[in-house]
Amino acid sequence: MNTLRFLVYLLLLSCSTITSCKAANEDAALDLNDDVLGLIVFKSDLDNPPELSSWTEDDRSPCSWKCIQCNPSTGRVIGVSLTGLGLSGRLGKGLQKLQSLEILSLSNNNFTGEISPELLQLPKLKTLELSNNKFAGQLPSSFSKMSSSLRYLDLSKNHLSGPLPDNIFQNSQYLSYLSLSGNSFEGPIPSSISKCDLLTGLNLSNNHFSGNPFAQNGGIFALNRLRLLDLSNNLLSGSIPTGFYTLHNLKELHLQANQFYGTIPFDIGLCPHLIKLDLSTNSFVGDIPVSFGTLNSLTFLSLEHNMLSGDFPQWVGKLTNLQHFDVSKNGLTGVLPMSMGDLKSLQSFSVSNNKLIGNVPISLGQCTQLRTLKLKGNLLNGSIPIELFSMGLEEMDLSENSFSGSIPLASGQLLESLLALDLSKNDLSGDIPPEMGLFSSLRYLNLSWNNLHSRIPPEIGYLQNLTVLDLRDSALYGFIPGDLCDSSSSLSILQLDDNALTGPIPKEIGNCSSLYLLTLSHNKLSGPIPSSMSKLTRLEILKLESNELIGEMPKELGTLQNLLAVNISYNKLIGRLPPGGIFPSLDPSALQGNLGLCTPLVKGPCKLDVQKPLVLDPYAYPNRMHGSNDGDETARSLDHHRFLSISAIIAISAAVIIVCGVIVITLLNASARRKLAFIDNALESIFSSSSRSATPSVGRLVLFDSRTSGNLFADPESLTNKASEIGGGVFGTVYKASIGAEGRIVAVKKLYMSNILEYPEDFDREVRALGKVRNLNVASLRGYYWTPQLQLLVSDFASNGSLQFRLHERPLNMAPLSWSTRFRILLGTAKGLAHLHHSCNPPIIHYNLKPSNILLDENYNAKVSDFGLARFLTKVQNHNIIGSRFQGAPGYAAPELACQSLRVNEKCDVFSFGVIALEIITGKRPIEYGEDNVVILNDHVRVLLEEGQGLECVDRSMGEYPDEEVLPVMKLALVCTSQIPSSRPSMSEVVQILQVIKTPVPKRQEAY
Repeated sequence: MNTLRFLVYLLLLSCSTITSCKAANEDAALDLNDDVLGLIVFKSDLDNPPELSSWTEDDRSPCSWKCIQCNPSTGRVIGVSLTGLGLSGRLGKGLQKLQSLEILSLSNNNFTGEISPELLQLPKLKTLELSNNKFAGQLPSSFSKMSSSLRYLDLSKNHLSGPLPDNIFQNSQYLSYLSLSGNSFEGPIPSSISKCDLLTGLNLSNNHFSGNPFAQNGGIFALNRLRLLDLSNNLLSGSIPTGFYTLHNLKELHLQANQFYGTIPFDIGLCPHLIKLDLSTNSFVGDIPVSFGTLNSLTFLSLEHNMLSGDFPQWVGKLTNLQHFDVSKNGLTGVLPMSMGDLKSLQSFSVSNNKLIGNVPISLGQCTQLRTLKLKGNLLNGSIPIELFSMGLEEMDLSENSFSGSIPLASGQLLESLLALDLSKNDLSGDIPPEMGLFSSLRYLNLSWNNLHSRIPPEIGYLQNLTVLDLRDSALYGFIPGDLCDSSSSLSILQLDDNALTGPIPKEIGNCSSLYLLTLSHNKLSGPIPSSMSKLTRLEILKLESNELIGEMPKELGTLQNLLAVNISYNKLIGRLPPGGIFPSLDPSALQGNLGLCTPLVKGPCKLDVQKPLVLDPYAYPNRMHGSNDGDETARSLDHHRFLSISAIIAISAAVIIVCGVIVITLLNASARRKLAFIDNALESIFSSSSRSATPSVGRLVLFDSRTSGNLFADPESLTNKASEIGGGVFGTVYKASIGAEGRIVAVKKLYMSNILEYPEDFDREVRALGKVRNLNVASLRGYYWTPQLQLLVSDFASNGSLQFRLHERPLNMAPLSWSTRFRILLGTAKGLAHLHHSCNPPIIHYNLKPSNILLDENYNAKVSDFGLARFLTKVQNHNIIGSRFQGAPGYAAPELACQSLRVNEKCDVFSFGVIALEIITGKRPIEYGEDNVVILNDHVRVLLEEGQGLECVDRSMGEYPDEEVLPVMKLALVCTSQIPSSRPSMSEVVQILQVIKTPVPKRQEAY
């Protein structure tokens, strides 16, 4: 079929509803196939898909085309499966011609635009899979007219947003599976969901749904055929009433990462088929229901990170099919029962950070399938059961308890399986068993903060895969074995601080080529620092303080370009420092206590480790012996004047430097005083209540959502009552203030840069454009106040302050952010930026993203603020102000912002987001200035990650965290901070990746 016939197809499609086209349709009925027409039109809306090259308008039937399934009796298309072909474009109206279509699968592609309601109204459509695309927009109420034949609907992992119409599911009584996971839906879950009484699978996770779906009349409890219910990672709240007894077919229940509180409903234990139950990261209180002991089919139970109390459940041994059990971060008391040994299928057991007491039951050694054992942070005591050291464990964390006695000898499976062993912060004693050198797979070994009184066994050097060895503060003595790295070059962290180790630092330390952290401080080490340390090319931190080291530092250490921090204080070192690397800029505190160092950084005598020079007798020369006394006096005078001239040169140079410094500081202070005076005067005119006789400036207050908008000839004091400063940045200072008779609390930003838009109509136009931006994760701009001398922006006030406050400025009595909250903030920030970049026309680039511009509401939802302020600048000053921002927010600015010749786009915000993501993970600032080092966060994390030690930089204050989430987020952040803008992902891609990280792609629930 030629191009002309295809154009006829398009004509017929466009005029199919017009009576005048009816005859044309009838004439062409024999030649034209609706399915061919619909698919070709659908293909024409895509962006050059090579995978669909077999689709051609020359064919009378599409049944031989790739990815097409036809009914053999009718020849009509019944299935279109285009999963994972990388297709992009929009869904046009072509597919609506496929009136016999039963299955449409377009998942794992890059489709954009909105989802047409007419697509769901195809009369025979049974399965619609549109997951993992970039569809956006809201679902209108017309979706309620979806075909009654629809059985399977999956719209997960897209960019859909907004509230769902309450009647959207009123005609979906035959729907058996529904997934809206991984979008940005908000508001309550529609009550019409109760009409879908045939639902077996319901997944609404990873959205912003709020309210309590269990409190609705009917609601979730009306879906008595449910086998899967996943409402995790939303904003759902309230106490959950009883009613789960109606869900007697339930196999999986996921309510984690919400804000539910109150006691756990006991009748969850009346769902006899439950396999997975996850109620973690909520605020449940009280005891764990005894009825859970009847869930014989349960394989996964997670109640971690709640506020549960009471004794540890003694019935846990009845759950004989249990594989994963996690009640960490609660307040459980009591002892672990002997019935633990009945859990023959148990693979992971975590009770960390509770208040458990007593001994570890030896019956735990009968759990032959156990791979992860975490008992950290309890009050457990007694000796460590030797049975644990003959199991097939991969991770054993018994730290922060009161275990005593010696470390058991390992044998059997443990020697081959163990990957991580943490016995730190106990009261263990005795020798470190030499058998530890037989752990063939061990990567992490931490025995610190014990009372071992042991030597370091040389057998530790046999550990071929060891990356972290931490033996700090364990009363160790003797020499450091020289063969620690003979069998392994993977050791990246070696910490032996605060012991009683003696002897020299072994020269074989140079074999540890992967070390980036070496701390040997506060021991009794003697001898020189070995020059072989110069082989440690990856070394970043070296701490040797408070030892008895002697001699000069090897000059070869100056070649270590990655070295960021060095401390050699309080030793007996002499001579010059290495000439290169970090050494010329070390802080004096890192050198003090070494009275023989030859450096202007420390005071005191200088001792060089060289032979004494040969001293000649001046009177041995003839001209000295036979010369006159006058000649001698003249020579001595010349020598004296030569000495004075050199001294004079030094003194003059120092004086010049001092004078220049005074002048520079004076100019800087004068400039700072002028700026402060200007700001103080402006603030006084805005926020002070002093009476003035001058006539107040004429101002215009406009509130977008209030009837008070209009011209107000009043002092700005009517806007702000007792305003208090709460922050500031490049574009202005932020105050907390109340407006209106009702005392509404808002944030008011006073813009103070020059060359701002000077005409009120221009200012009004730009502010209104920003005021139209509405998104859950974007701080709404509510209005402005304008005079020729003053411009104020009014926006929502965030009750929980900024991310900057919660990460770096929180008081000691305020709990640190948990990982789930940090991830929520991170995902919210990404969604807010994605909205600015992809949903605004033209796109809005933030330019100034940093933690102080990420606000947190009462539910810790992230709200991106201070966006688009560059729009208020004149074109001449735009780049200059952005350039000053590059210096005003060090560490967050993308490198291209410093170069005027580079084209700046949304990717500069992606860079800032990546830095913030690392900041959230590590709790560190992007650039940290220590006493003797400067740490660039993204470079530091990149090195750790390359060495396989990424988790070492994670902020420990947030407690436990899932490695499978933190590491991918860390890697994503490093991709975002790529120096090349084109190598960074878009923010929409970042949102998708984060959603996948939080909820891995599940297998299709065929059983449901």
